[in-house]
Amino acid sequence: MRLGHFESLRPVCPRCLATGGAAVPLVLGMVEEATAEDVRWGTLVCGDAACAMEYPIVDGVPILVPDLRGWMAANGHLLTTRTDLPAAMEGVLGDGFGPDSAFNATRQHLSSYGWDHYGDLDPETPPGEAGSVVRCLDAGLDRLGALPAGPVLDLGCGAGRTSFELAERTGGLVVGLDLHWPLLMLARRVMERGEAVFPLRRSGIAYDRRRIEARFTGAERVDFWIGDAMFPPFPPRRFALVAAMNVLDCVASPPALLRAIDGAAADGGGAILATPFDWSTQATPVEAWLGGHSQRGDDAGRCEAVLARLLTPGAHPQSVGRLHAEGEALDMPWTVRMHDRACMQYLAHIVMLRT
Repeated sequence: MRLGHFESLRPVCPRCLATGGAAVPLVLGMVEEATAEDVRWGTLVCGDAACAMEYPIVDGVPILVPDLRGWMAANGHLLTTRTDLPAAMEGVLGDGFGPDSAFNATRQHLSSYGWDHYGDLDPETPPGEAGSVVRCLDAGLDRLGALPAGPVLDLGCGAGRTSFELAERTGGLVVGLDLHWPLLMLARRVMERGEAVFPLRRSGIAYDRRRIEARFTGAERVDFWIGDAMFPPFPPRRFALVAAMNVLDCVASPPALLRAIDGAAADGGGAILATPFDWSTQATPVEAWLGGHSQRGDDAGRCEAVLARLLTPGAHPQSVGRLHAEGEALDMPWTVRMHDRACMQYLAHIVMLRT
């Protein structure tokens, strides 16, 4: 955890935020390994003695989620996963675990996200194939226009490319927030070593390890934290810009995510939201889908129509209070690579917002 980010962004206790709406500052607790610039191993502690929740800092990543024990129980095995497996042995283990194992599910995630986030920097990738996330982000930023100076929040940052691009474009501090530990480790390796290393799926459970040089201007202004996009652990109205690229259809409550973005954006600030409305009950209950069901309702199941009303104060019972659309929304292709012979083509709906 970069101390400059901690001191500037002043994170708050996510448990207190989620249960009572209180923005209680976190303080440094135990520090077991640190330098003058960052904490590698330690804890952050809630400043309210009635809570006193202790959040671990693991490999430089603070884990700031409302249900800490729940997240740790589900992800604890990933925190101790070896990172020094030779490529050939990783393949041997993948064969042994089998295609339906958590090991290979993680490799698929790393393959798809790693390729989209950094494949455009790989000389072996044909031009224009990878990098959808960068193209969509750039289009949204260009349409959004000038923003006030200040820090940037990248919700659902995944493998981290958007955070680096935001640092280059804005010149401010950027914090990338995500719940997926392996993807965040990929992002941190880029931050610390200037290289993206990930398994790239060939077919079946056959993978090749890709190592791509990935150095970005302003990487020293980026940090990556584990956090819930619906409860970003920061004081209200802290960020000049909030980005949420393909997150809306990955949370339990899309209106709660929109309220979180609305609350995090500073006065005069902005936000960029991108989503293909690719709903799944694994992430979002059907009743919470924005459209995509209830075709007999007022919006005839049209996702973009429901989203537009949620982003218009007073137009929906769950509308946000401050954010409003800036110009017309964009629809842009977003390619997700599955393996050598398969890609999924989405049409991402991109909305630019202002407070």
